[in-house]
Amino acid sequence: MSNTKVLPLLEPEGNGAAAPCCPPLTERPFTAEEAETAARMFKALGDPVRLRLFSAVASHAGGEACVCDISDVGVSQPTVSHHLKKLKEAGLLTSERRGTWVYYRVEPSVLAAMGRLLTAPTAA
Repeated sequence: MSNTKVLPLLEPEGNGAAAPCCPPLTERPFTAEEAETAARMFKALGDPVRLRLFSAVASHAGGEACVCDISDVGVSQPTVSHHLKKLKEAGLLTSERRGTWVYYRVEPSVLAAMGRLLTAPTAA
């Protein structure tokens, strides 16, 4: 018997776009709070091990990954846990404990917001 639980798909509010942490860089200058939020995200991703872990979770089948599946990044397990904690604190990952394992997920709105932040408007 499977312990798999099907989670409902949440639709973004409003016009279908994810609510970003900050406006696109080309829209207007950041407020102090927006700059703090964006800096926290970029600082967390500025470490190569964290970037690899974030990428491993984001690209994993089903949109989530067990820590047991992504911990082969060339550092010890306590260091992996430290980096995953930093990614969670930056708002880039969420986690859920299932038995003895922790599963990590990148919220789709985070990826959309990061993409929107860095996307320059195109000429029509």
